[in-house]
Amino acid sequence: MKLLVAIAAASMSLVAAAPAQSQEALAKSAGCLNCHAVDSKKVGPSFKDIAAKNKGNADAEAKIVTEITTAKGHPKVNASADDVKSLVKWVLSQ
Repeated sequence: MKLLVAIAAASMSLVAAAPAQSQEALAKSAGCLNCHAVDSKKVGPSFKDIAAKNKGNADAEAKIVTEITTAKGHPKVNASADDVKSLVKWVLSQ
């Protein structure tokens, strides 16, 4: 029984890690990681700093998506609108 619980716990951690890895790969392919990093400042702020700055702001997601998709205040990215929304959600979850 303990083995079954341990296997289930390990499986859950792998499932939880997969979306983050796929989002980071998407961020890389969209060019986000050219200027940003998850936890350190590059040309732009880190994703963790962006999340902290926008914590508790209900309209942050929509505002950031608009900035990115319209290239106003942020360079245009090579990603679809759905990918941008997904990436913004991921960044704000940091």
